[in-house]
Amino acid sequence: MRDPRTIVITGGSSGIGAALARYYAQPGRTLHLSGRDAGRLEAVAEDLRRLGAVVETACLDVVDRAAMARWLAGVDARTPVDLAIANAGVSGGTAGGQEGEEQARAIFAVDLDGVLNTIHPLIAPMAARRRGQLALVSSLAAFRGYAGAPAYCAAKAAVRVYGESLRGVLRGEGVEVTVVCPGFVKSRMTDANDYRMPMLMETDRAARIIARGLARNKARIAFPWPTYFGAWLAAALPPAWVDPLIERMPRKGTLTQPGAGPTA
Repeated sequence: MRDPRTIVITGGSSGIGAALARYYAQPGRTLHLSGRDAGRLEAVAEDLRRLGAVVETACLDVVDRAAMARWLAGVDARTPVDLAIANAGVSGGTAGGQEGEEQARAIFAVDLDGVLNTIHPLIAPMAARRRGQLALVSSLAAFRGYAGAPAYCAAKAAVRVYGESLRGVLRGEGVEVTVVCPGFVKSRMTDANDYRMPMLMETDRAARIIARGLARNKARIAFPWPTYFGAWLAAALPPAWVDPLIERMPRKGTLTQPGAGPTA
């Protein structure tokens, strides 16, 4: 969507979410940011207000379906939402061994259910206005399961496929849907990784790529292209060829809390 005036961003207290908020912050725009850390969230909001934007914050957990529905209904009633970016996410891996059930469920709750809790309260009002855009933040990890982060890969894969399907469903309703698949982007998540991350990108550059793709209503925004090609190739090749390489890849650490945005 070109020139959205009212924008919702979950996970807006740091990482990609905060960078996107900075990109969009200007006079005439209203930003609604959510996150779980009230202090970080308000610090981001103060910076954005200095850029001329109207900024409201909500200290919320995207897993809380009822609270998210109440918040989004109130936001849309006051200032109809043009663009909603479902960005909040967590990551975790198997550095200590096999991924446990609790970690897997926590990742699915935030990375998948949190996306659903963000977009579904806004679909009906956007469709009624025949105007609006939903951005579902997935990851390049969505293209192939990696032994180092099974739940993260699976949750992001579900987000990618769901968003791509939803785009076709809502096209006739006047609602645009875009899936965002970043590679490694500097954030609180990637700060916790103790291994080399190919093509690691600054958050501001990632935000520019995403925002420009959203303005063009791209179906999929995947970057950087060399990492994207590698992810696509790993998914296309026979598992027997890829599995030995996947098993030797470095393992991610323990669960990283939401708000930082996704990583590959």
